[in-house]
Amino acid sequence: MSHSSKPTVASYREFKEYPKIVAAVSRILARQCFVAPVALFVEMDLLPAADLERWNRGQVPVLERVIRCNLSKAGSILRLLRFHAHDLNLKPSLTVYQHKGHRLRFSRSGDPKIEEAYSQHFVVVGQHNPHTDPEAGS
Repeated sequence: MSHSSKPTVASYREFKEYPKIVAAVSRILARQCFVAPVALFVEMDLLPAADLERWNRGQVPVLERVIRCNLSKAGSILRLLRFHAHDLNLKPSLTVYQHKGHRLRFSRSGDPKIEEAYSQHFVVVGQHNPHTDPEAGS
Protein backbone atom coordinates (compact mmCIF):
# COMPACT_ATOMS: atom_id res chain seq x y z
CA MET A 1 0.00 0.00 0.00
CA SER A 2 1.46 3.36 -0.95
CA HIS A 3 1.65 6.05 1.69
CA SER A 4 -0.08 8.53 -0.59
CA SER A 5 -3.28 6.49 -0.28
CA LYS A 6 -3.37 6.97 3.51
CA PRO A 7 -5.40 9.86 4.85
CA THR A 8 -3.22 12.67 6.16
CA VAL A 9 -4.00 15.87 8.07
CA ALA A 10 -3.82 17.73 4.76
CA SER A 11 -5.94 15.31 2.71
CA TYR A 12 -8.40 13.45 4.94
CA ARG A 13 -11.46 15.52 4.02
CA GLU A 14 -10.97 14.56 0.34
CA PHE A 15 -11.46 10.81 0.92
CA LYS A 16 -14.74 9.43 -0.41
CA GLU A 17 -15.44 7.69 2.91
CA TYR A 18 -15.12 10.92 4.90
CA PRO A 19 -18.72 12.22 4.44
CA LYS A 20 -20.06 8.75 5.36
CA ILE A 21 -17.94 8.76 8.52
CA VAL A 22 -19.09 12.28 9.45
CA ALA A 23 -22.74 11.25 9.06
CA ALA A 24 -22.30 7.98 10.97
CA VAL A 25 -20.41 9.70 13.82
CA SER A 26 -23.17 12.30 14.02
CA ARG A 27 -25.83 9.57 14.36
CA ILE A 28 -23.80 7.75 17.04
CA LEU A 29 -23.20 10.95 19.05
CA ALA A 30 -26.93 11.73 18.89
CA ARG A 31 -27.46 8.50 20.90
CA GLN A 32 -24.48 8.49 23.26
CA CYS A 33 -21.49 10.51 24.50
CA PHE A 34 -18.74 8.52 22.76
CA VAL A 35 -17.83 6.90 19.46
CA ALA A 36 -16.29 3.44 19.40
CA PRO A 37 -14.71 2.30 16.13
CA VAL A 38 -16.72 -0.94 16.27
CA ALA A 39 -19.93 1.13 16.53
CA LEU A 40 -18.80 3.17 13.52
CA PHE A 41 -18.32 0.01 11.44
CA VAL A 42 -21.79 -1.18 12.47
CA GLU A 43 -23.32 2.24 11.71
CA MET A 44 -21.68 2.23 8.26
CA ASP A 45 -23.09 -1.26 7.53
CA LEU A 46 -19.58 -2.71 7.34
CA LEU A 47 -19.98 -4.88 10.43
CA PRO A 48 -23.20 -6.78 11.13
CA ALA A 49 -24.31 -6.19 14.74
CA ALA A 50 -24.80 -9.95 15.16
CA ASP A 51 -21.16 -10.57 14.18
CA LEU A 52 -20.00 -7.90 16.65
CA GLU A 53 -21.99 -9.66 19.38
CA ARG A 54 -20.46 -13.02 18.44
CA TRP A 55 -16.98 -11.45 18.64
CA ASN A 56 -17.81 -9.89 22.03
CA ARG A 57 -18.78 -13.36 23.27
CA GLY A 58 -15.47 -14.80 22.06
CA GLN A 59 -17.06 -16.78 19.23
CA VAL A 60 -15.12 -14.97 16.47
CA PRO A 61 -11.34 -15.11 17.00
CA VAL A 62 -10.51 -11.89 15.13
CA LEU A 63 -12.92 -8.99 14.45
CA GLU A 64 -11.37 -8.21 11.06
CA ARG A 65 -12.68 -11.56 9.76
CA VAL A 66 -16.25 -10.29 9.96
CA ILE A 67 -15.76 -6.66 8.88
CA ARG A 68 -17.19 -6.32 5.37
CA CYS A 69 -14.42 -4.34 3.71
CA ASN A 70 -10.75 -4.93 2.96
CA LEU A 71 -8.18 -4.19 5.63
CA SER A 72 -6.81 -1.20 3.73
CA LYS A 73 -10.24 0.44 3.74
CA ALA A 74 -10.75 -0.47 7.42
CA GLY A 75 -7.42 1.18 8.25
CA SER A 76 -8.38 4.32 6.33
CA ILE A 77 -11.72 4.48 8.17
CA LEU A 78 -9.91 4.24 11.52
CA ARG A 79 -7.53 7.08 10.50
CA LEU A 80 -10.40 9.23 9.21
CA LEU A 81 -12.28 8.65 12.46
CA ARG A 82 -9.26 9.87 14.45
CA PHE A 83 -9.01 13.06 12.37
CA HIS A 84 -12.75 13.72 12.59
CA ALA A 85 -12.82 13.05 16.35
CA HIS A 86 -10.00 15.57 16.74
CA ASP A 87 -12.05 18.13 14.75
CA LEU A 88 -14.98 17.53 17.12
CA ASN A 89 -12.72 17.94 20.16
CA LEU A 90 -13.50 14.40 21.35
CA LYS A 91 -11.10 12.94 23.91
CA PRO A 92 -9.40 9.64 23.01
CA SER A 93 -9.89 6.93 25.60
CA LEU A 94 -8.34 3.47 25.32
CA THR A 95 -10.87 0.74 26.06
CA VAL A 96 -10.02 -2.88 26.81
CA TYR A 97 -12.29 -5.42 25.15
CA GLN A 98 -12.36 -8.70 27.07
CA HIS A 99 -14.41 -11.85 27.29
CA LYS A 100 -14.07 -14.06 30.36
CA GLY A 101 -10.74 -12.48 31.26
CA HIS A 102 -9.23 -12.86 27.79
CA ARG A 103 -8.45 -9.83 25.68
CA LEU A 104 -10.37 -9.88 22.41
CA ARG A 105 -8.39 -9.46 19.18
CA PHE A 106 -9.29 -7.06 16.43
CA SER A 107 -6.61 -7.89 13.87
CA ARG A 108 -5.07 -11.06 12.47
CA SER A 109 -1.59 -9.59 12.89
CA GLY A 110 -2.18 -8.54 16.50
CA ASP A 111 -0.06 -5.44 15.77
CA PRO A 112 -0.31 -3.21 18.88
CA LYS A 113 -0.92 -0.05 16.79
CA ILE A 114 -3.80 -1.70 14.92
CA GLU A 115 -5.28 -3.13 18.11
CA GLU A 116 -5.07 0.33 19.71
CA ALA A 117 -6.74 2.00 16.72
CA TYR A 118 -9.75 -0.32 17.04
CA SER A 119 -9.97 0.00 20.83
CA GLN A 120 -9.66 3.79 21.00
CA HIS A 121 -13.01 5.35 21.90
CA PHE A 122 -13.62 9.07 21.39
CA VAL A 123 -15.51 10.73 24.22
CA VAL A 124 -17.43 14.01 24.41
CA VAL A 125 -15.62 16.34 26.83
CA GLY A 126 -17.71 18.02 29.53
CA GLN A 127 -21.07 17.24 31.07
CA HIS A 128 -23.24 18.28 28.13
CA ASN A 129 -23.16 16.41 24.82
CA PRO A 130 -23.66 19.13 22.19
CA HIS A 131 -24.31 16.42 19.59
CA THR A 132 -27.51 15.05 21.13
CA ASP A 133 -30.93 16.26 20.10
CA PRO A 134 -32.39 18.14 23.11
CA GLU A 135 -35.85 17.05 21.93
CA ALA A 136 -34.84 13.40 22.38
CA GLY A 137 -34.62 13.88 26.13
CA SER A 138 -30.99 12.86 26.53
